[in-house]
Amino acid sequence: MGFKDFQLKIAKKLRLRNFLAKEEGYKKRETNNGKRLSWMMPITHGYYVAEEKPLGGGAPPQTPQNNQVECDKVVVQREQVEEQEWWFYGVFDTRIGGGVTKYLQTHLFDDNFNESQMRKKSKETLKKAHVHAKAKVRETERLEKTWNMGSASAIVINGEKLILANMGEYKVVVCKDGEAFEINRRQQHTTKSHWSHKFFPVVVKRLPKVRSTALDSGKGAAANKPSKSSELVVGSERIDRDIEFVILASPGIWEVMKQQEAVNLIRHLEDPQEAAECLAKEALTRRSKSNVSCLIIRFE
Repeated sequence: MGFKDFQLKIAKKLRLRNFLAKEEGYKKRETNNGKRLSWMMPITHGYYVAEEKPLGGGAPPQTPQNNQVECDKVVVQREQVEEQEWWFYGVFDTRIGGGVTKYLQTHLFDDNFNESQMRKKSKETLKKAHVHAKAKVRETERLEKTWNMGSASAIVINGEKLILANMGEYKVVVCKDGEAFEINRRQQHTTKSHWSHKFFPVVVKRLPKVRSTALDSGKGAAANKPSKSSELVVGSERIDRDIEFVILASPGIWEVMKQQEAVNLIRHLEDPQEAAECLAKEALTRRSKSNVSCLIIRFE
């Protein structure tokens, strides 16, 4: 083999190596881009609203105007934004559910924003939707500030980001690798994107002031009393492989069980509809005295 032939073979090997390296780079970029597609993170949901009267002699909340018992309002809405899939989920006090949904539809989904603009505005718009709806109810029904209104809601952006909000005694609980987390009231205004700044494990005892007395005791005695305020808490977090599911639930769930109890109860159930029914029926079995409604969002 001559020297020229040897050089030619070396050149061919170098070209082949460069070609394979480029192909590998393309595949990596395609894989990374693929992570942004919602079908790479399948999302399923299920919900249950107990229409029967709670056990134990209690009764569901009543509206102040007509003194009639009303069930919670559950909302599941899907929107296609350019190439992105958006989901809006909510479990609401029936008085504000329609107002929150209408505000989001008008000021976020129907406002001709592009995908980037919607992402930037989603958290603030969800917050404004709750504030606006609550103000409308108070104006219409002339409610006192002490009247308890609540909601638990979530926006899932293309299977990769969560925007969460809860108000009053309604709660949003995230199961992250088997551990229950709720929105951190004290850290919700932080600018750092990290679980420790926006969520905290409900089993941690050094933050007792963040949680209500009813959730700390697990007996629910304080949950039966009207809340002094309908505090709104909003948070956001990226969805990673450790996030298994999200629970949105009414006071009837949380007055009879702690967040970690709820997670442990349904974690083994892959069907979110079955999980929602299991959670609600367990609350009824435990003689919950408030409205029992829950919605499960599962990421696979």
